[in-house]
Amino acid sequence: MEFLLNINAWTGAGLIFLMRVCDMTLDTLRVLVVMRGKKSVAWIFGFFQSAIFVMAISTVLSHLDNPLNMVGYAAGFATGNVVGIMIEERLAIGHVHLRIISSRRGAVISEKLRESGYAVTEIPARGKDGTVSLIVVSVLRKNAKAIEEMIREVDEDAFLTAEDVRPLRRGFWRA
Repeated sequence: MEFLLNINAWTGAGLIFLMRVCDMTLDTLRVLVVMRGKKSVAWIFGFFQSAIFVMAISTVLSHLDNPLNMVGYAAGFATGNVVGIMIEERLAIGHVHLRIISSRRGAVISEKLRESGYAVTEIPARGKDGTVSLIVVSVLRKNAKAIEEMIREVDEDAFLTAEDVRPLRRGFWRA
């Protein structure tokens, strides 16, 4: 238990923690850009992520006498995942496919989206309680929050889903 009083033990564990946070942040971002087909960015993230990983794991394995290293490793892994997700959410890379179902205000929602420059497809549909409007719009992810707010202003009861998409062939995209 004397390692708990050793400043070098804590410093080493802290360094491992920071390396793991960086490693896992890059790994999380790498997986997300791979899913969006960004090859060169994925390569860069993968290169640095794997280099940092090798440094972190070799430090842990060469100092197994310090249990704080394993704690730093595990905590860095968990923290890095969260940090990576938070960064990716802020970057909002890619496109999202929104589906809006409105039982009362579908035409108004579609018109408001079109006035804002978005390409909208309206599909008449039947829900549990009768006729509904199914509205489909594909947008940049960074615009999804603003569109959600716009829809809520028109119909707070509208049902909205979002799905990440990777465009294969471009049609009308508001960029």
